[in-house]
Amino acid sequence: MGKKTGRYSYLVRPITTLIDLLVINITAELCFNNIPQHNFLFHVVLSLGWIVSAIITSFYEVYRHTKTVAVLEKICKQFLFQFIFVAAYNGIFKRFAEPNELLFFGILSFCIISANKLFLFIFFKYVRKILKGNYRRVFLLGNTSEMIDLKEVLIKRQDLGYQLFNYEFEEEQVGLDRLKDFIVTNKIDEIFIPFSFTREGNFIELLTFADSQMINVLYVPTQKDIIKNNLSTQYYDFIPVVHRRTIPLDKPYNKLIKRVFDLVFSTLVIFFVLSWLVPLLAILIKKESKGPVFFKQKRTGLGDNEFWCYKFRSMCINEASDTKQATKNDHRVTKIGAFLRKTSLDEFPQFINVFLGDMSIVGPRPHMVVHTKLYSKRVNRFMLRHLVKPGITGMAQTHGYRGEIETDRDIINRFKYDLFYLENWSIILDLKIIYLTVYNVFKGEEKAY
Repeated sequence: MGKKTGRYSYLVRPITTLIDLLVINITAELCFNNIPQHNFLFHVVLSLGWIVSAIITSFYEVYRHTKTVAVLEKICKQFLFQFIFVAAYNGIFKRFAEPNELLFFGILSFCIISANKLFLFIFFKYVRKILKGNYRRVFLLGNTSEMIDLKEVLIKRQDLGYQLFNYEFEEEQVGLDRLKDFIVTNKIDEIFIPFSFTREGNFIELLTFADSQMINVLYVPTQKDIIKNNLSTQYYDFIPVVHRRTIPLDKPYNKLIKRVFDLVFSTLVIFFVLSWLVPLLAILIKKESKGPVFFKQKRTGLGDNEFWCYKFRSMCINEASDTKQATKNDHRVTKIGAFLRKTSLDEFPQFINVFLGDMSIVGPRPHMVVHTKLYSKRVNRFMLRHLVKPGITGMAQTHGYRGEIETDRDIINRFKYDLFYLENWSIILDLKIIYLTVYNVFKGEEKAY
């Protein structure tokens, strides 16, 4: 969660996952002489087995503060599950490997993948410690003994890649305002605060500010806090740290599940719907008014990054298209455009955005850049909705908050649904939202204009 300092850090896990899958499948071809004739199915099952094992063992959940011994433990657990899986497959279906072949497969794949994983783990430590890259700018608030110990750890462990910023915090409101300016000026990525600070009067205001800036907040508890509140902790050396918010889509396997679903769904729509829908609607759109078939607009996406969002053009060319939402009986909307908006067909080109990775099938609807800036000032924590990819449809849209935002109540309630989705995502919830979207299209919606 939060802003990313490294431009390409997000690619490490999917790339290493792909490399690992290639390794186990190529190794299987080299080690097993009697793979079933229909070996494609074998490799599919082998790959799925690896992914399931990785989910169980949290194999790819390795962070900058993860200890080397924890990485080794993950590797051993992963290969134990994988070896059991392959051996069971060999026993249940047609026998394709002898015990010595299974053992050789296990040892060879274990050595290659372990070497690759440990190399990357050590390489990133080298990048942080020697090259001063892949770092995060952090602010430590407070002077409790735990915070002082944490500061010493982060200074000593340069391989963790933290740049520390100090600030003498004053309790008064003026002090809090100065603190906010300090955090913005120094582009802080994470704030560590004592768990006891949650009882202070300024706590909520600080959290709201951090959310509006998409800054990650972590608590540093005492041992008494851990026992009393039954906290789930991570350790930076020997210092316990608690993450403020758990987001399901922060987990690699949840991201993988959602991305695979998006790719499959969008590919099917592009090939079986857009392939004939685009030329048909192109004729109708061009026949009624001059201008391009597609309308593209800068929208705010994941991590507050801008991207080009595509739609079928439903309006006449106008200068206010990037600043003004469509309203009821909007004179800019063409006749074919009114039909496209009523049936949501104008949104179908966004499946291309999904395929490209800018959007997801389900997620908070992306706003125009000018509206994102406007709403972030009017709604507390509004920027949290950009911690996940925007969607073609979303939870807010299926609960009556589609289309024009007429009052502050509309955008506040829309954000509440977006925040619920962010904190409670599941593939079942995505399927339910897709079903409700289709249902509402056929039922008809009041604000579909």
